[in-house]
Amino acid sequence: MRILNSPRMNQSDLILDLARHRRVLRAVDVREQGWSPQLLIKLHQAGKLQRLERGLYGVPDAEVTEHQTLIEVCQRVPKAVLCLLSALQFHGIGTQQPHEVWIALPEGSQTPAVSYPPLRIARLRGDAYSEGIETVTGQGAPIRVYSAAKTVTDCFKFRHQIGLDVALEALKDAWRGRKVTMPELGHFARINRVERVMQPYLEAMTQ
Repeated sequence: MRILNSPRMNQSDLILDLARHRRVLRAVDVREQGWSPQLLIKLHQAGKLQRLERGLYGVPDAEVTEHQTLIEVCQRVPKAVLCLLSALQFHGIGTQQPHEVWIALPEGSQTPAVSYPPLRIARLRGDAYSEGIETVTGQGAPIRVYSAAKTVTDCFKFRHQIGLDVALEALKDAWRGRKVTMPELGHFARINRVERVMQPYLEAMTQ
C-alpha cells in the first residue's frame, strides 16, 4: 500500500497515520513511501511513537490486538510463517496455548536475531514450506500463517516434537469444526509425506 502525500499533512503526520493503520511500522515501510526513516527516531523521541523492538515502532495509544505479538514476528522476520502450535491457536483448533511463537522458515535460512518473543523454528524444504500459506490482514498488518489443513498435516510431520496426541486432537477438532476437507488433507499429507501415517486416522473419521 502506497500512501499519497497530502498537501495538508507533513511526513511526520503521514508516518503516524500509517502507523495507526498498520499497528507495527518498520523503517523499510517508511522508505517505501519515499519518506525519511530518521523521522521514526524523532517521533519516538517526541513520544508520538513507541519503540516495540529494535526497528519496530507503534502508536502509543493504539489498541493492542489479540495477535499483536504475531504481527510483530511477521514484521521482523519476513520469511516467517506461523506454523504448528501457533497456527493451531490462530485457527482456533485444539486446546494448545503455546508460550513460544512457532514459525516455519526455509531450510538453510539464517536464524533470526529476535530476543522477544521466544521463537520455535521449524525448517521446511520446497513445497513443504511454500504451499498452504495464507496472508491474513484483518488485524491491521499482514500475518502469514499456514492453512488449517496444512497445519494439521504439519502436526503429523512433527509428531515426535509436539506429540501424536496433539496431532490427533488437531485432526479431530478441525474435522468436527469443518475447517478442513479430505481433499485438502490428502494434498498436504502428500506434500509432507505423511500419507501412510495419517491414513488409518482419516479412514476412521469417515466411517
